[in-house]
Parts: sequence; structure tokens; C-alpha cells
Amino acid sequence: MKVLLIEDEIPAIEKVTHFLAKYDPESKLLGVAKSIAEAVPLLNEWGPQVDVLLMDVHLEDGLSFQALDRVGFFKPVIFITAHSQYALEAFKANGIDYLVKPFSYAAFAASLDKFRQLRDVPSPLNPKVWAQLAKPAYKERFMVKIGEHIHSVAANAVRAFFAEGRNTYLIREDGRKLITDYKMETLEEVLNPEIFFRVNRSHMINLDAIKDVLVYSNSRLKINPNFPYSEEIIVSRERVNGFKDWLDGERKTE
Repeated sequence: MKVLLIEDEIPAIEKVTHFLAKYDPESKLLGVAKSIAEAVPLLNEWGPQVDVLLMDVHLEDGLSFQALDRVGFFKPVIFITAHSQYALEAFKANGIDYLVKPFSYAAFAASLDKFRQLRDVPSPLNPKVWAQLAKPAYKERFMVKIGEHIHSVAANAVRAFFAEGRNTYLIREDGRKLITDYKMETLEEVLNPEIFFRVNRSHMINLDAIKDVLVYSNSRLKINPNFPYSEEIIVSRERVNGFKDWLDGERKTE
């Protein structure tokens, strides 16, 4: 398997290189580019030979889609990024998967498995198959520390996240609050937006954790959770419409 990597973060380059060697010791990384300026000649030189392209969305000099547009690259692309809002653009740019940072080896291997499955499927693909292959990989578990013990909490088992001061906590079904290393802004990127919604600056709620919703003052909404929690969870006025769409099963791409 011949691979090109376009990524501007050294830790990410090292991680992908390590994961690639672990997944397929016979794979060949033909080249690495850290910017659009470097990516264009790299794609022109190796594009006809490469099997799959691994590419970050945000590069130091712009969005990587620009490099693909300049060279007319038509091979499968696996996008690796912290910005989940570009999934639609990635799909249009031959994206077969969308890994959201930080990602595990299991998620990385699953993406390459998808590539191999795609390679063996007669072309053109059914649009439904493309849609399945292009689904983003969201974070599934969180590591937390309780005393001297380390535990793993499934993302779906988290009822809500809330920020207090400089810390961010996850809340389990029993109402226990556990500190996590993730900030609210990062959680918005790595969690499945069909399951979690950020209702205000301090709270993000799991759809399954909502008992009911009440009309509140100043065009806001109040959430009654189905887990023990002493503070009010208010949907801020500017997020009410998006929250209603989310409850109704609609999610608009930004």
C-alpha cells in the first residue's frame, strides 16, 4: 500500500507513521507535506502511484481542499483533523473516512479497513455506500482518574459535560462528576453531534439524558435531566433554534 501524508503537526506525523507501520509493515509512505505549497508538487509527482492519501484539513497556509483542487487528485482520501464541520467538503473531495483528532489506533485501522473494502468494490459505488464510508469517527470513551484508580467511561454513558472555572467535568448516570482533560470547545469537535448538544457555554447534554424541556424566561428553554443534578440547565437564547432542530432530528452543517 502506497501512501501520501499531508499534515503540519509533527506529533500527528509521528503518530500516523507509527500507526501505518503497525497496520501494514509493508506499506510505503512516499512523502509528507506540511502545507499547500508543499502538497501540490508532492501530489503532482506521486499522485498517479499512490493508493490512498492521508490529509489534515487545516494546514499552515490554508485548507487542504485547495491543494486537491489545484492538481485534480482523484484517489481515495482519509481526512485527519480536529474540525468535524468539514465532513461534507471531505466527502465531495473523494473522502472515504474522516478521523477526528485525537484518534486511536483502532479508529485509524478501521479507516484503512474501509479503504481496502472500497478498493475491492466495483466502481462506481452506490451513494449509500459512499455515505457510510465517509461517516466521521467520533470519540467513544474517556479516561478518568478516581483517586489512585484510572477508569474508562463510554461516551454514550456520559449524561452531560459541564465547565466550571478552568475545569471540565463529565457526569455519569448516578450524578457523579469526574474531571476530564477535554475543554468544551474540543468536546464539540470529538463527540457525535447526533447524541450531544452544547446548550450553553457551560453545559453539553446527552439526548438520552433529557427527561423533558420547559419553556423558560427570555425565550430560553430549561432542561429537566433524568440524572441527579442540582444546577439548572438552561438552553441559551442563541442556541434555542439549533436545539429544537436537534431534538427534531435535524442537524444543519455549518
